[in-house]
Amino acid sequence: MHACIDDGHECSRQRRVPVGSVSGYCGLRPRPPLSRVHVTAKVAGGTWTYPSAVAVLQSTDGQSAVRWNNSVLYPGLRDDQSLTAGKLPADASTAEVVASDGKTDLTTFPSLRDIAATILQNAKPSGGSTGTGVAVLNANGDGVKALQVFAKGRTAKIKTTIDAHLQAVAESAVKDSPLQDKPSGTVALDWRSGHILAIAHTGADGDIAINGIKSPGSTMKIITSAALFDKASLTPSSPAPCTNSLTANSQTFHNDPGVTANPAATIAQAFTVSCNTSFIKDGFHYLVNNGDASALHDEAVNVFGMGSWSVGGGVATTDPSIPADLQGGDQAAQFIGQGTVTATPLFMASVAATVRNVGFAQPIILPGEHQETAPQQISGRTACYLQSMMRGVATSGTAAPRLGGLASVGAKTGTAEEADHTNGWLTAYNSRIAVAALVEGGSSGVDSAGYVVRHLLTES
Repeated sequence: MHACIDDGHECSRQRRVPVGSVSGYCGLRPRPPLSRVHVTAKVAGGTWTYPSAVAVLQSTDGQSAVRWNNSVLYPGLRDDQSLTAGKLPADASTAEVVASDGKTDLTTFPSLRDIAATILQNAKPSGGSTGTGVAVLNANGDGVKALQVFAKGRTAKIKTTIDAHLQAVAESAVKDSPLQDKPSGTVALDWRSGHILAIAHTGADGDIAINGIKSPGSTMKIITSAALFDKASLTPSSPAPCTNSLTANSQTFHNDPGVTANPAATIAQAFTVSCNTSFIKDGFHYLVNNGDASALHDEAVNVFGMGSWSVGGGVATTDPSIPADLQGGDQAAQFIGQGTVTATPLFMASVAATVRNVGFAQPIILPGEHQETAPQQISGRTACYLQSMMRGVATSGTAAPRLGGLASVGAKTGTAEEADHTNGWLTAYNSRIAVAALVEGGSSGVDSAGYVVRHLLTES
Protein backbone atom coordinates (compact mmCIF):
# COMPACT_ATOMS: atom_id res chain seq x y z
CA MET A 1 0.00 0.00 0.00
CA HIS A 2 1.27 3.49 -0.81
CA ALA A 3 0.29 6.80 0.74
CA CYS A 4 0.42 10.38 -0.50
CA ILE A 5 2.39 12.44 2.04
CA ASP A 6 1.56 16.10 2.45
CA ASP A 7 4.75 17.48 4.01
CA GLY A 8 3.52 21.05 4.28
CA HIS A 9 4.71 22.20 0.85
CA GLU A 10 2.80 22.64 -2.36
CA CYS A 11 0.75 19.74 -3.61
CA SER A 12 3.17 19.22 -6.51
CA ARG A 13 5.82 18.30 -3.98
CA GLN A 14 3.75 15.49 -2.41
CA ARG A 15 5.53 12.18 -2.78
CA ARG A 16 4.47 8.53 -2.74
CA VAL A 17 6.65 6.69 -0.26
CA PRO A 18 6.84 3.04 0.75
CA VAL A 19 5.16 2.19 4.04
CA GLY A 20 7.43 -0.22 5.88
CA SER A 21 9.71 -0.87 8.80
CA VAL A 22 12.67 1.42 9.46
CA SER A 23 14.35 -0.82 12.01
CA GLY A 24 18.16 -0.54 11.66
CA TYR A 25 17.95 2.44 9.27
CA CYS A 26 21.11 4.53 10.02
CA GLY A 27 21.60 8.25 9.82
CA LEU A 28 17.91 9.17 10.10
CA ARG A 29 16.64 12.41 11.52
CA PRO A 30 12.99 13.41 11.99
CA ARG A 31 11.54 15.75 9.34
CA PRO A 32 8.86 16.73 10.34
CA PRO A 33 7.65 14.70 13.41
CA LEU A 34 4.28 13.89 11.78
CA SER A 35 3.06 14.16 8.21
CA ARG A 36 -0.54 13.97 7.13
CA VAL A 37 -1.45 11.26 4.67
CA HIS A 38 -4.55 10.42 2.69
CA VAL A 39 -4.93 6.67 2.32
CA THR A 40 -6.81 5.02 -0.51
CA ALA A 41 -6.88 1.25 -0.34
CA LYS A 42 -8.54 -1.19 -2.71
CA VAL A 43 -9.71 -4.07 -0.56
CA ALA A 44 -12.13 -6.96 -0.89
CA GLY A 45 -15.57 -5.50 -1.39
CA GLY A 46 -14.65 -1.93 -2.30
CA THR A 47 -12.32 1.04 -1.96
CA TRP A 48 -11.53 2.42 1.48
CA THR A 49 -10.37 6.01 1.88
CA TYR A 50 -9.42 7.70 5.12
CA PRO A 51 -7.04 10.35 6.52
CA SER A 52 -4.10 9.43 8.74
CA ALA A 53 -0.72 10.70 9.89
CA VAL A 54 2.74 9.14 9.98
CA ALA A 55 6.10 9.90 11.55
CA VAL A 56 8.55 10.43 8.64
CA LEU A 57 12.31 10.11 9.10
CA GLN A 58 14.96 11.22 6.56
CA SER A 59 18.50 9.93 6.10
CA THR A 60 21.53 12.06 5.22
CA ASP A 61 21.20 11.06 1.56
CA GLY A 62 17.67 12.46 1.41
CA GLN A 63 15.67 9.23 1.46
CA SER A 64 12.45 9.17 3.51
CA ALA A 65 10.92 6.31 5.46
CA VAL A 66 8.04 5.83 7.87
CA ARG A 67 8.43 4.88 11.51
CA TRP A 68 6.21 1.81 11.59
CA ASN A 69 3.47 0.85 14.07
CA ASN A 70 -0.09 -0.37 13.64
CA SER A 71 -1.52 3.13 13.82
CA VAL A 72 0.12 3.77 10.44
CA LEU A 73 -2.47 1.42 8.95
CA TYR A 74 -5.30 3.17 10.75
CA PRO A 75 -5.26 5.89 13.45
CA GLY A 76 -5.72 4.40 16.91
CA LEU A 77 -5.14 0.80 15.82
CA ARG A 78 -3.34 -0.89 18.70
CA ASP A 79 -0.39 -3.23 18.35
CA ASP A 80 -2.56 -6.18 19.46
CA GLN A 81 -5.18 -5.43 16.81
CA SER A 82 -5.41 -5.99 13.08
CA LEU A 83 -7.63 -5.09 10.14
CA THR A 84 -9.77 -7.36 8.03
CA ALA A 85 -11.52 -6.56 4.77
CA GLY A 86 -14.40 -8.32 3.07
CA LYS A 87 -17.03 -10.14 5.12
CA LEU A 88 -17.51 -8.31 8.40
CA PRO A 89 -17.17 -10.39 11.56
CA ALA A 90 -20.41 -11.05 13.41
CA ASP A 91 -19.31 -9.03 16.43
CA ALA A 92 -19.07 -5.94 14.27
CA SER A 93 -22.86 -5.97 13.82
CA THR A 94 -25.49 -5.21 16.47
CA ALA A 95 -28.52 -7.40 17.16
CA GLU A 96 -31.94 -6.03 18.06
CA VAL A 97 -34.51 -7.22 20.56
CA VAL A 98 -37.89 -6.81 18.89
CA ALA A 99 -41.59 -7.23 19.54
CA SER A 100 -43.63 -10.16 18.25
CA ASP A 101 -44.12 -8.32 14.94
CA GLY A 102 -40.42 -8.94 14.25
CA LYS A 103 -39.61 -5.29 13.61
CA THR A 104 -40.43 -2.97 16.52
CA ASP A 105 -37.28 -2.36 18.57
CA LEU A 106 -38.08 -2.78 22.27
CA THR A 107 -35.67 0.00 23.22
CA THR A 108 -38.19 2.48 21.79
CA PHE A 109 -40.31 1.76 24.89
CA PRO A 110 -38.93 3.35 28.10
CA SER A 111 -40.18 0.52 30.34
CA LEU A 112 -38.45 -2.15 28.25
CA ARG A 113 -34.97 -0.70 27.72
CA ASP A 114 -33.37 -2.53 30.64
CA ILE A 115 -35.26 -5.70 29.77
CA ALA A 116 -34.09 -5.50 26.15
CA ALA A 117 -30.48 -5.02 27.26
CA THR A 118 -30.71 -8.08 29.51
CA ILE A 119 -32.23 -10.22 26.76
CA LEU A 120 -29.53 -9.07 24.32
CA GLN A 121 -26.86 -10.31 26.72
CA ASN A 122 -28.48 -13.68 27.37
CA ALA A 123 -30.47 -14.79 24.33
CA LYS A 124 -29.20 -15.90 20.94
CA PRO A 125 -30.17 -13.72 17.97
CA SER A 126 -31.16 -15.22 14.64
CA GLY A 127 -31.86 -14.26 11.05
CA GLY A 128 -28.95 -11.88 10.65
CA SER A 129 -26.28 -11.74 7.97
CA THR A 130 -23.01 -9.86 8.02
CA GLY A 131 -22.24 -7.18 5.49
CA THR A 132 -18.94 -6.40 3.78
CA GLY A 133 -16.41 -3.75 4.69
CA VAL A 134 -13.36 -3.18 6.87
CA ALA A 135 -13.27 -4.01 10.57
CA VAL A 136 -10.87 -4.07 13.51
CA LEU A 137 -10.08 -7.47 15.03
CA ASN A 138 -8.61 -8.17 18.44
CA ALA A 139 -5.76 -10.59 19.13
CA ASN A 140 -8.23 -13.50 19.17
CA GLY A 141 -9.64 -12.61 15.78
CA ASP A 142 -12.93 -11.34 17.22
CA GLY A 143 -14.57 -8.26 15.77
CA VAL A 144 -14.08 -5.02 17.71
CA LYS A 145 -15.80 -2.50 15.45
CA ALA A 146 -16.60 -1.85 11.82
CA LEU A 147 -14.61 1.02 10.25
CA GLN A 148 -16.16 1.00 6.80
CA VAL A 149 -19.30 -0.73 5.55
CA PHE A 150 -19.56 -1.37 1.81
CA ALA A 151 -22.75 -3.42 1.95
CA LYS A 152 -25.05 -3.64 4.94
CA GLY A 153 -26.07 -7.03 6.26
CA ARG A 154 -29.38 -7.94 7.86
CA THR A 155 -29.50 -7.15 11.56
CA ALA A 156 -29.86 -10.25 13.71
CA LYS A 157 -32.95 -10.15 15.88
CA ILE A 158 -34.29 -11.66 19.07
CA LYS A 159 -38.06 -11.87 18.83
CA THR A 160 -40.07 -11.55 22.03
CA THR A 161 -43.75 -12.03 22.89
CA ILE A 162 -44.33 -8.30 23.37
CA ASP A 163 -47.26 -6.84 21.43
CA ALA A 164 -46.02 -3.48 20.11
CA HIS A 165 -49.46 -1.86 20.06
CA LEU A 166 -50.43 -3.03 23.53
CA GLN A 167 -47.03 -2.01 24.90
CA ALA A 168 -47.57 1.52 23.60
CA VAL A 169 -50.98 1.56 25.30
CA ALA A 170 -49.45 0.34 28.57
CA GLU A 171 -46.71 3.00 28.47
CA SER A 172 -49.39 5.67 28.18
CA ALA A 173 -51.75 4.06 30.70
CA VAL A 174 -49.29 4.13 33.62
CA LYS A 175 -48.94 7.87 33.04
CA ASP A 176 -52.68 8.58 32.91
CA SER A 177 -53.50 11.88 34.60
CA PRO A 178 -55.85 10.44 37.28
CA LEU A 179 -52.84 8.59 38.73
CA GLN A 180 -51.21 11.94 39.59
CA ASP A 181 -47.70 10.66 38.82
CA LYS A 182 -47.89 7.92 41.45
CA PRO A 183 -45.54 4.95 40.86
CA SER A 184 -47.45 2.45 38.75
CA GLY A 185 -46.88 -0.89 37.08
CA THR A 186 -48.87 -3.14 34.79
CA VAL A 187 -48.51 -6.46 32.97
CA ALA A 188 -50.71 -7.89 30.22
CA LEU A 189 -50.68 -11.58 29.26
CA ASP A 190 -52.17 -13.70 26.53
CA TRP A 191 -54.18 -15.89 28.90
CA ARG A 192 -54.13 -18.83 26.49
CA SER A 193 -50.36 -19.12 26.16
CA GLY A 194 -48.85 -17.15 29.05
CA HIS A 195 -47.06 -14.87 26.58
CA ILE A 196 -46.21 -11.51 28.11
CA LEU A 197 -47.74 -8.87 25.84
CA ALA A 198 -46.88 -5.70 27.75
CA ILE A 199 -44.87 -4.52 30.75
CA ALA A 200 -44.92 -0.88 31.79
CA HIS A 201 -44.01 1.07 34.90
CA THR A 202 -43.28 4.52 36.26
CA GLY A 203 -41.66 5.86 39.41
CA ALA A 204 -38.35 5.70 41.23
CA ASP A 205 -38.84 2.17 42.56
CA GLY A 206 -37.85 0.53 39.28
CA ASP A 207 -39.88 -2.05 37.42
CA ILE A 208 -42.70 -2.61 39.91
CA ALA A 209 -44.66 -4.46 37.22
CA ILE A 210 -42.50 -7.57 37.60
CA ASN A 211 -40.50 -6.79 40.74
CA GLY A 212 -42.77 -4.57 42.84
CA ILE A 213 -43.44 -6.98 45.68
CA LYS A 214 -46.42 -5.64 47.64
CA SER A 215 -49.40 -7.00 49.56
CA PRO A 216 -52.04 -7.56 46.85
CA GLY A 217 -55.06 -6.78 49.01
CA SER A 218 -58.42 -8.15 47.99
CA THR A 219 -57.21 -9.46 44.62
CA MET A 220 -55.99 -12.39 46.77
CA LYS A 221 -59.65 -13.26 47.39
CA ILE A 222 -59.54 -15.02 44.01
CA ILE A 223 -57.16 -17.62 45.45
CA THR A 224 -58.97 -17.65 48.81
CA SER A 225 -62.26 -18.39 47.04
CA ALA A 226 -60.62 -21.14 44.98
CA ALA A 227 -59.29 -22.74 48.17
CA LEU A 228 -62.75 -22.61 49.77
CA PHE A 229 -64.26 -24.27 46.70
CA ASP A 230 -61.53 -26.91 46.33
CA LYS A 231 -60.72 -27.75 49.94
CA ALA A 232 -64.01 -27.12 51.72
CA SER A 233 -66.41 -27.95 48.86
CA LEU A 234 -68.17 -24.59 49.23
CA THR A 235 -69.99 -22.82 46.40
CA PRO A 236 -70.65 -19.16 45.56
CA SER A 237 -73.98 -19.57 47.37
CA SER A 238 -72.38 -20.73 50.62
CA PRO A 239 -72.82 -18.39 53.62
CA ALA A 240 -70.18 -15.72 54.19
CA PRO A 241 -71.58 -13.27 56.76
CA CYS A 242 -70.29 -9.73 56.27
CA THR A 243 -69.86 -7.89 59.56
CA ASN A 244 -68.38 -4.46 60.18
CA SER A 245 -65.42 -5.92 62.06
CA LEU A 246 -64.01 -9.27 63.09
CA THR A 247 -61.33 -10.36 65.54
CA ALA A 248 -59.14 -13.34 64.66
CA ASN A 249 -56.12 -14.47 66.68
CA SER A 250 -56.39 -11.30 68.77
CA GLN A 251 -56.23 -9.02 65.70
CA THR A 252 -59.24 -6.94 64.68
CA PHE A 253 -60.04 -6.48 60.99
CA HIS A 254 -62.37 -3.97 59.33
CA ASN A 255 -63.92 -3.52 55.92
CA ASP A 256 -63.04 -0.78 53.47
CA PRO A 257 -65.24 2.33 53.63
CA GLY A 258 -68.53 1.88 51.81
CA VAL A 259 -68.92 -1.84 52.51
CA THR A 260 -72.27 -2.39 54.21
CA ALA A 261 -72.66 -5.17 56.75
CA ASN A 262 -74.77 -8.09 55.54
CA PRO A 263 -75.06 -11.02 57.98
CA ALA A 264 -76.84 -13.07 55.29
CA ALA A 265 -74.21 -12.56 52.58
CA THR A 266 -72.99 -15.39 50.38
CA ILE A 267 -69.44 -15.88 49.11
CA ALA A 268 -70.48 -14.43 45.74
CA GLN A 269 -72.02 -11.35 47.34
CA ALA A 270 -69.02 -10.85 49.64
CA PHE A 271 -66.70 -11.16 46.63
CA THR A 272 -68.69 -8.60 44.63
CA VAL A 273 -68.50 -5.91 47.34
CA SER A 274 -65.10 -7.12 48.64
CA CYS A 275 -66.09 -7.75 52.24
CA ASN A 276 -62.95 -8.51 54.25
CA THR A 277 -64.66 -9.99 57.29
CA SER A 278 -66.53 -12.56 55.18
CA PHE A 279 -63.32 -14.05 53.80
CA ILE A 280 -61.49 -13.93 57.10
CA LYS A 281 -64.37 -15.70 58.84
CA ASP A 282 -64.76 -18.43 56.20
CA GLY A 283 -61.03 -18.72 55.60
CA PHE A 284 -60.23 -19.08 59.28
CA HIS A 285 -63.07 -21.55 59.80
CA TYR A 286 -62.46 -23.82 56.80
CA LEU A 287 -58.80 -23.37 55.87
CA VAL A 288 -56.98 -23.24 59.25
CA ASN A 289 -56.89 -26.59 61.02
CA ASN A 290 -55.25 -27.10 64.41
CA GLY A 291 -53.00 -24.09 63.85
CA ASP A 292 -51.99 -25.20 60.34
CA ALA A 293 -52.71 -22.28 57.99
CA SER A 294 -50.91 -23.61 54.90
CA ALA A 295 -54.03 -24.26 52.78
CA LEU A 296 -53.86 -20.91 50.93
CA HIS A 297 -50.15 -21.41 50.18
CA ASP A 298 -50.86 -24.88 48.86
CA GLU A 299 -53.68 -23.64 46.61
CA ALA A 300 -51.46 -20.89 45.20
CA VAL A 301 -48.63 -23.33 44.44
CA ASN A 302 -50.61 -26.32 43.23
CA VAL A 303 -53.33 -24.61 41.20
CA PHE A 304 -52.02 -21.13 40.35
CA GLY A 305 -48.38 -22.08 39.76
CA MET A 306 -46.86 -19.83 42.41
CA GLY A 307 -43.09 -20.34 42.51
CA SER A 308 -39.83 -19.27 40.89
CA TRP A 309 -40.42 -18.55 37.22
CA SER A 310 -37.93 -17.98 34.43
CA VAL A 311 -39.66 -15.79 31.86
CA GLY A 312 -36.66 -16.07 29.53
CA GLY A 313 -33.68 -14.03 28.39
CA GLY A 314 -32.26 -13.70 31.89
CA VAL A 315 -35.01 -11.22 32.83
CA ALA A 316 -35.31 -11.21 36.62
CA THR A 317 -38.72 -11.30 38.28
CA THR A 318 -39.54 -11.30 41.99
CA ASP A 319 -41.37 -14.32 43.34
CA PRO A 320 -44.70 -13.89 45.14
CA SER A 321 -45.00 -15.23 48.66
CA ILE A 322 -47.75 -16.80 50.74
CA PRO A 323 -45.87 -18.35 53.66
CA ALA A 324 -46.99 -21.83 54.69
CA ASP A 325 -46.13 -21.35 58.37
CA LEU A 326 -48.06 -18.19 59.28
CA GLN A 327 -48.77 -17.39 62.90
CA GLY A 328 -50.99 -15.01 64.86
CA GLY A 329 -52.97 -12.40 62.99
CA ASP A 330 -51.15 -13.19 59.75
CA GLN A 331 -53.11 -16.44 59.57
CA ALA A 332 -56.25 -14.37 59.07
CA ALA A 333 -54.71 -11.49 57.11
CA GLN A 334 -53.55 -13.82 54.33
CA PHE A 335 -57.12 -14.42 53.15
CA ILE A 336 -57.50 -10.74 52.21
CA GLY A 337 -53.98 -10.33 50.79
CA GLN A 338 -52.51 -8.49 53.76
CA GLY A 339 -49.86 -9.20 56.39
CA THR A 340 -46.87 -11.08 55.02
CA VAL A 341 -48.56 -12.07 51.74
CA THR A 342 -46.88 -10.39 48.76
CA ALA A 343 -47.27 -10.45 44.99
CA THR A 344 -46.43 -8.57 41.80
CA PRO A 345 -48.69 -7.40 38.96
CA LEU A 346 -47.08 -10.18 36.90
CA PHE A 347 -48.31 -12.84 39.32
CA MET A 348 -51.78 -11.35 39.75
CA ALA A 349 -52.20 -11.10 35.97
CA SER A 350 -51.30 -14.79 35.85
CA VAL A 351 -53.93 -15.55 38.52
CA ALA A 352 -56.62 -13.93 36.37
CA ALA A 353 -55.26 -15.75 33.31
CA THR A 354 -55.49 -19.11 35.10
CA VAL A 355 -59.15 -18.48 35.89
CA ARG A 356 -60.01 -17.48 32.32
CA ASN A 357 -57.93 -20.20 30.67
CA VAL A 358 -59.09 -22.87 33.11
CA GLY A 359 -55.45 -23.76 33.57
CA PHE A 360 -52.07 -22.26 34.48
CA ALA A 361 -49.72 -21.15 31.69
CA GLN A 362 -46.48 -19.77 33.09
CA PRO A 363 -45.69 -16.27 31.80
CA ILE A 364 -42.78 -16.02 29.34
CA ILE A 365 -41.28 -13.22 27.27
CA LEU A 366 -39.40 -15.36 24.72
CA PRO A 367 -41.43 -17.67 22.46
CA GLY A 368 -40.61 -21.31 23.05
CA GLU A 369 -39.15 -20.71 26.51
CA HIS A 370 -39.68 -23.58 28.94
CA GLN A 371 -42.84 -23.11 30.99
CA GLU A 372 -43.32 -24.66 34.39
CA THR A 373 -46.61 -26.44 34.96
CA ALA A 374 -48.88 -26.34 37.98
CA PRO A 375 -49.05 -29.62 39.90
CA GLN A 376 -52.83 -29.55 39.74
CA GLN A 377 -55.16 -28.30 37.01
CA ILE A 378 -57.79 -25.89 38.27
CA SER A 379 -61.09 -27.72 38.17
CA GLY A 380 -63.74 -26.67 35.68
CA ARG A 381 -66.13 -26.27 38.61
CA THR A 382 -63.86 -23.86 40.48
CA ALA A 383 -62.97 -21.90 37.34
CA CYS A 384 -66.65 -21.56 36.45
CA TYR A 385 -67.47 -20.27 39.94
CA LEU A 386 -64.64 -17.74 39.82
CA GLN A 387 -65.50 -16.54 36.32
CA SER A 388 -69.09 -15.92 37.41
CA MET A 389 -68.02 -13.99 40.51
CA MET A 390 -65.38 -11.95 38.66
CA ARG A 391 -67.96 -11.06 36.03
CA GLY A 392 -70.19 -9.78 38.83
CA VAL A 393 -67.38 -7.56 40.14
CA ALA A 394 -66.97 -6.00 36.69
CA THR A 395 -70.66 -5.44 35.98
CA SER A 396 -72.13 -4.51 39.36
CA GLY A 397 -69.37 -4.70 41.96
CA THR A 398 -66.29 -2.74 43.00
CA ALA A 399 -64.81 -2.62 39.46
CA ALA A 400 -68.01 -1.46 37.74
CA PRO A 401 -67.18 2.29 37.80
CA ARG A 402 -64.26 1.59 35.40
CA LEU A 403 -65.09 -1.68 33.69
CA GLY A 404 -68.89 -1.76 33.62
CA GLY A 405 -70.18 -2.09 30.08
CA LEU A 406 -67.09 -3.84 28.72
CA ALA A 407 -67.89 -7.17 27.11
CA SER A 408 -66.63 -10.49 28.47
CA VAL A 409 -64.70 -8.89 31.34
CA GLY A 410 -64.09 -10.47 34.74
CA ALA A 411 -62.23 -8.58 37.46
CA LYS A 412 -61.21 -8.21 41.09
CA THR A 413 -60.17 -5.02 42.83
CA GLY A 414 -57.83 -4.70 45.78
CA THR A 415 -56.66 -2.09 48.26
CA ALA A 416 -53.74 -2.87 50.55
CA GLU A 417 -52.44 -0.91 53.51
CA GLU A 418 -48.73 -0.14 53.62
CA ALA A 419 -47.17 2.07 56.31
CA ASP A 420 -48.90 5.47 56.00
CA HIS A 421 -50.63 4.89 52.67
CA THR A 422 -52.63 2.43 50.61
CA ASN A 423 -51.84 0.76 47.29
CA GLY A 424 -54.45 0.20 44.61
CA TRP A 425 -54.72 -3.07 42.68
CA LEU A 426 -56.94 -4.44 39.96
CA THR A 427 -56.68 -7.63 37.94
CA ALA A 428 -59.00 -8.54 35.08
CA TYR A 429 -59.39 -10.41 31.81
CA ASN A 430 -61.39 -10.16 28.61
CA SER A 431 -61.66 -12.41 25.56
CA ARG A 432 -57.98 -11.93 24.68
CA ILE A 433 -55.81 -10.76 27.58
CA ALA A 434 -55.38 -10.94 31.33
CA VAL A 435 -53.99 -7.83 32.99
CA ALA A 436 -53.08 -6.55 36.43
CA ALA A 437 -52.03 -3.14 37.65
CA LEU A 438 -50.59 -1.71 40.86
CA VAL A 439 -50.57 1.97 41.82
CA GLU A 440 -48.52 2.84 44.88
CA GLY A 441 -50.42 5.37 46.95
CA GLY A 442 -53.67 4.64 45.14
CA SER A 443 -56.69 5.36 47.33
CA SER A 444 -58.51 2.28 46.04
CA GLY A 445 -58.08 -0.27 43.28
CA VAL A 446 -60.87 1.01 41.08
CA ASP A 447 -59.87 4.68 41.41
CA SER A 448 -56.22 4.09 40.54
CA ALA A 449 -55.32 0.76 38.94
CA GLY A 450 -58.78 0.71 37.36
CA TYR A 451 -57.78 3.43 34.90
CA VAL A 452 -54.71 1.49 33.77
CA VAL A 453 -56.58 -1.78 33.33
CA ARG A 454 -59.43 -0.17 31.39
CA HIS A 455 -57.00 1.26 28.82
CA LEU A 456 -55.48 -2.15 28.19
CA LEU A 457 -58.78 -4.02 28.02
CA THR A 458 -60.35 -1.56 25.59
CA GLU A 459 -57.28 -1.47 23.31
CA SER A 460 -56.58 -5.21 23.19
